[in-house]
Amino acid sequence: MMTILYIVVMFGLLYFVLIRPQNKQRKQQAQLLASLKKGDKIVTIGGLHGSIVDLDEHRVTLKISDTTRVVFERGAIKGKVSDKGEVVESPAAKDVPKDKEKRYLEGSDEDKAVQEEKVETK
Repeated sequence: MMTILYIVVMFGLLYFVLIRPQNKQRKQQAQLLASLKKGDKIVTIGGLHGSIVDLDEHRVTLKISDTTRVVFERGAIKGKVSDKGEVVESPAAKDVPKDKEKRYLEGSDEDKAVQEEKVETK
């Protein structure tokens, strides 16, 4: 009887700790993607800023500069940029720890060492 209780408690914990928050994030991301329209300023998951000039069910065309247009999948959109210039991120993007984000922006120690070696050999 106790083993059945433990199993039920474990499934309950898994649901409230893993499944429910993930479903909530997925729903919010879907709402963000569904609310996109022409003229919205957005940021992609790669950090590229642009405004939407064309969109369909699966793809978004961004205007990066006066002469540059880039096509992305809708899932590659991280969030909208507000009128104040702040990024309104989707919930999935908030899961990246700040130290990892900093590491990706600055590069790891190994990357820096390789770059220094390249400079020294030139």
